[in-house]
Amino acid sequence: MFFFLIAALITFTTVSRMISEDRTQLGTMKALGYSRLAIARNYFLYALIAAVLGIVFGVIIGQQGLVRFVLYISQMNIFTGQMILPQWQDIGLATLMAMLATIGAVAVVAPAELRTKPAELMLPKAPKNGKKILLERIKPLWRHLNFHSKVSLRNLFRFKSRMFMTIIGIAGGAGLILTGFGIRDSIMGTTSAQFGGVLHYQAIVRLADDHTSAKAMDVLQGQSQFKSAEDATTDTVELRTNADTISGVSMIVPAQRAGFSKYVSLQDAKKQAVALPKRGVVLTIKAAQVLGLSKGDKLTVKNSDGQSKSVRVAAIVQNYTGHFIYLSRTAYQHVWGQPAQTNGLLVKTKTMSKKAERHLARKLLKDGNVVNTTFMSDTLSTVNDMSKSLNAVVVILILLSGMLSFVVLYNLTNINVSERMRELSTIKVLGFYDGEVTMYIVRENIALTIAGIIASFGVGQVLTRFILKQAATDTIMFPTIIGWEGYVAAAVLTAGFTAIVMWVTHVRLKHVDMLEALAARE
Repeated sequence: MFFFLIAALITFTTVSRMISEDRTQLGTMKALGYSRLAIARNYFLYALIAAVLGIVFGVIIGQQGLVRFVLYISQMNIFTGQMILPQWQDIGLATLMAMLATIGAVAVVAPAELRTKPAELMLPKAPKNGKKILLERIKPLWRHLNFHSKVSLRNLFRFKSRMFMTIIGIAGGAGLILTGFGIRDSIMGTTSAQFGGVLHYQAIVRLADDHTSAKAMDVLQGQSQFKSAEDATTDTVELRTNADTISGVSMIVPAQRAGFSKYVSLQDAKKQAVALPKRGVVLTIKAAQVLGLSKGDKLTVKNSDGQSKSVRVAAIVQNYTGHFIYLSRTAYQHVWGQPAQTNGLLVKTKTMSKKAERHLARKLLKDGNVVNTTFMSDTLSTVNDMSKSLNAVVVILILLSGMLSFVVLYNLTNINVSERMRELSTIKVLGFYDGEVTMYIVRENIALTIAGIIASFGVGQVLTRFILKQAATDTIMFPTIIGWEGYVAAAVLTAGFTAIVMWVTHVRLKHVDMLEALAARE
């Protein structure tokens, strides 16, 4: 939708400019007796043909080109084959918006121009009058500005609509580039945020029914990769409220409250540490959102034995993958009416290969009185696979955003030069060198580009947060992470596009026909 808004802005501007440039032709046709409808029909037909061609090429490229590319890149991770079906609803929406942007521009601009008298239409449009700007009233600052800076500032505010349009266009394009990097960084950062930021253990060992971890500890201590372990009560429970139900929630009750932070970091939304309470439960944020819960609310917990108890939410903590519920042993006894029995271990190890993990799991199963061992690396691999499958989409987003930024800059600069050709020719006749004439326009572009880049940082942040919120599933939520590379790339690419447009503008202004531009048409 945001792409469409920026593209519609450019399309609307282009069609409007085309009609405005034909003022003399419009006036001549009106003077010859053509009706407004007959004159406007030409432009409606032009806009319709442009829209239809754009829609056809867009559908072919989008449905057959980009989709096939994404599937090809992703098939090694999740897809085994390709089946591409036309998305008629999306095609219909794209068609409607393209028609509104092109034909809508004609419907708005053409009647306004055609209401003008033929004699006025056949004359060149009078340039906008210059006005005092706010900076001129700040005398100490204005006096220290040189002539060229004063002219550029006055011109910026003389054409306010173009100024805001350029800033919005640049901010939108650069913001989308930043969003692409933000999505990539956030998805890739989910694993480090969860496994290392929240969970510090590498495995959960489920013990047999005798509630002792002695044999398992003997096996673990015999491994060179072992670091430490914590006794815990673990279970898979169901959470229920009047609004919704979540199954497969991991419940963890550590043996010691004091040392639990070495294995799990419990932090609220403000990144403040949360201690396990003596009453109530600590719930992870995604589960709270799905169930519509906040701190102090009640929910029902059903354990694997089928027992259901009502508990109060004492705190809500950050978490990115899966659902967890944490209780202290005191809180567990208060809820279930019996002491928590150790049935598992939270294990911290050094980095292990898959082969070493399988060897340790077999050793624990054979000699450690263990039912099963779950390694966090399995979940880590799942999230990483999902991240890889989205890389192609992110690359396309960045490339298309760059192209959009370039089109915005080129189109608006081209319109700016066309509308001010008489003005530029005048200063050229007065003796300005080619470089000075170019800088007359370029200074404004540089100022607008800088303003657009600064605004794009906010746009990118907002869009990234919005997209990640929509992309979250029932079990996964993404942290908003935008690395410095994203900001640098958005700024450098936009500045590069500005430099290319400057060079094209300079070449064009070097060969401008001053006599033709300044010729009086009265």
